[in-house]
Amino acid sequence: MSSENHPQIQFLHDQDETLSSDLNGCLERLDFYMLLLGFNQSSVLRIGITWVTFVLIGIVVPVGVVVLMPTNCLKCDLYQVEGFELVVVSSHASLAASALLCLSHNLRKYGIRKFLFVDQYNGYVERFSREYVHKISESKRALVLWFLPCLLLKLSREVIRMMYMRHESWWRSCGILVTLTFSWTYVTMIFLSSCLVFHLVCNLQIIHFDDYGNLLERETDVLVFIEEHARLRHHLSKISHRFRIYLLLVFLVVTSSQFATLFQITEFRDKVTFVNGGDFAVSSIAQVMGVIFCLNAAAKISHRAQGIASLASRWHALASCEADDTSQIAFSNINGNFDAASTLLRSVSLESDTEATSYIPLPTNAQLASYFSSYHRRQAFLMYLQNNPGGITLYGWTVDRSLINTIFFIELSLVLFVLGRTTVFTTTN
Repeated sequence: MSSENHPQIQFLHDQDETLSSDLNGCLERLDFYMLLLGFNQSSVLRIGITWVTFVLIGIVVPVGVVVLMPTNCLKCDLYQVEGFELVVVSSHASLAASALLCLSHNLRKYGIRKFLFVDQYNGYVERFSREYVHKISESKRALVLWFLPCLLLKLSREVIRMMYMRHESWWRSCGILVTLTFSWTYVTMIFLSSCLVFHLVCNLQIIHFDDYGNLLERETDVLVFIEEHARLRHHLSKISHRFRIYLLLVFLVVTSSQFATLFQITEFRDKVTFVNGGDFAVSSIAQVMGVIFCLNAAAKISHRAQGIASLASRWHALASCEADDTSQIAFSNINGNFDAASTLLRSVSLESDTEATSYIPLPTNAQLASYFSSYHRRQAFLMYLQNNPGGITLYGWTVDRSLINTIFFIELSLVLFVLGRTTVFTTTN
């Protein structure tokens, strides 16, 4: 029997090794990608190279091209073009710097595996290797699909800008186009990649929450459910602690840049076109997409964590109904025993020969209490889940649909306030 199963066991072992090697290769490629963008700052040399490169490509080059290069504008206001683009450069540089500071600190402290929570508990890597690889590949595809439209819009804007703003030669115009596009691509990829990492961390935890929902169908021990839920909730608490400063910085920088540009637009009396304001539009799309990336991942994992209580409620209801059916049968047997016992007592009082009767035991208190003990354990577990929902939090505020709606209405109120203070409608007699 063992010899027949030996090839199957060997095949499963080889399959596990293949999945583990695929996961290791996927993590190595992700780590190399993080190294190219400057997130892996494990030494003083890498820190220096990263920040010098960032300052040169992300700040000095675009500012120098916008401010110092002389141009002849045909149909646009050059000063306004500079104003819009300088705000865009500063906001993009601030977002990228926030991403480099926060993520490089976490990667340097924990490493790529511990940072993604793929090696902390024995047995989980082997069980979920396929899902880990799928989620990482899915996040990479999402990054490409979200970034390519922004890059095409940026190229289109720079081509149109080159056609309207004459330089000394076409080669110089093409050089400026390539330089500005490369600088914008570098800074935008840093920002969107940091949003990708947060999105990936949350998606990897969704795998464990889905498995926890299946655990309610496989296990019956309530203590196992509580221990596993405490582990998952501890993971979410760590994720919230590591990303809370980054998320707050992203929200503040994006909001402040939008309002700064809104002030410029409302103060500008001429027409705003794709030539003088297109860079702001393209960069705003990229920034808002990054914010949506983060909010979507945080809200998804928060609602998945809060949905565990609903699954547990259904499991508790089904288990209670089954227990009630069993208890009804058991209590009917107990009632039968009581009837038999009462008949026995009457027969004892009437008959003198008690040896002819058989002994029927009465139910004890322990037998009666056993029917309700499992119900109370399930009820205590359900109350634990209701009082400990979990989720991604920002200093106590859970990132879910309610918080997203609150942020939206706050932003809308601020926009209306700015428009009310800067936009004046005049009437002519």
